Amino acid sequence: MTPAARLSAAIEVLDQYLAGTAAEKALTNWGRRSRFAGSKDRAAVRDIVFDCLRNRGAYARLGLSGRGLVLCHAAQNTPRADLDSLFSGEGHAPAPLSDAENVGLFQTRFTASKEMRYNMPDWLTAELVASVGDDAPAIAAALTERAAVYLRVNLSRGSVDQAITSLAADGISAEPHDLAEAALEVIDNPRKVSGSTAYLSGLVELQDAASQAICAALPPAQRMLDYCAGGGGKVLAYGDRNDGALFAHDANPQRLRDLEPRAKRAGLKVRVLSTAACRTASPFDLVLCDVPCSGSGAWRRSPEGKWSLTRGAFEALLETQQDILREAAQLVAPDGVLAFATCSLFRRENEDQIVRFCAENDGWHCSFERRYSPLEGGDGFYIAYLTQKPRP
Repeated sequence: MTPAARLSAAIEVLDQYLAGTAAEKALTNWGRRSRFAGSKDRAAVRDIVFDCLRNRGAYARLGLSGRGLVLCHAAQNTPRADLDSLFSGEGHAPAPLSDAENVGLFQTRFTASKEMRYNMPDWLTAELVASVGDDAPAIAAALTERAAVYLRVNLSRGSVDQAITSLAADGISAEPHDLAEAALEVIDNPRKVSGSTAYLSGLVELQDAASQAICAALPPAQRMLDYCAGGGGKVLAYGDRNDGALFAHDANPQRLRDLEPRAKRAGLKVRVLSTAACRTASPFDLVLCDVPCSGSGAWRRSPEGKWSLTRGAFEALLETQQDILREAAQLVAPDGVLAFATCSLFRRENEDQIVRFCAENDGWHCSFERRYSPLEGGDGFYIAYLTQKPRP
């Protein structure tokens, strides 16, 4: 596919997304219709689509359409002299720019709305500003950039240097990242990781650097339960550093379907528990609740989320988070730790939830909390440790 044809494909995908189809589904639909497209073409179209989603507010200055978004993407990433050749209408290229589009793209006197500046709906901008204050513009800008690819070195399998050497042998450049001891940032050829010897042998796993930092700081425990385990990345990261028994649970067991092969590759044993089995197997020394949330700290990876989240859904998430905390608290040993985590930037999902839980459950208090900002390189995360007050 030519660069112009890739732009046309991205317009098609984005129009389908704007009509109500999930972005991933729209990309899959296009891929099935476009058997001629090679792997590099599919990757390029995906990159264009996701850049448009991350920058949807700013790119919508010509109107919220696939063409409008892709035009602004191209204008942002292409020399002015090359735009006409990309939008020529010849072959599979998009139609030429209209006079109105030329004016809209290149006018110098233009006042951007708040949604355009922050690239999120205004109500979410208000949540962000209330949560991070003066850092809000910089964090919003960071969320428009493509997320880095991070790996976690399984230190029980080898050293960081060994992992770097192994990856290099497969043409992948990686370097250590300050957020976590075992974190590597992939500098070149991230799409080769899944086929690399280091990955297939269990020497490295895909995991965000801030997520790794949270796992590395968790206290040691004889019995650890990851209560909202999802794919199981955190329980595996914890198990690589601790010798205790590992347990995983998720409200949707399907999310755990890949945990067994991942654990086997990492040389770990993780027992998967149903909700009822969690109660039977309790108490646990450490219960980690990486609760469902807005996902705002990871919007670089999942930019669709900031445009699909509604106020009602956000308020419902807050109640779900409290419900999970109350459930999980019943599983913690008297001298154990209840760890609460989100990949959210918003105070109402983070600090405010801890204050509310402790106010409604006076036997608990917060012994530690920490925010991780996208400005530190990884995703935005929050972690808090809750412990039970000594009984008189």
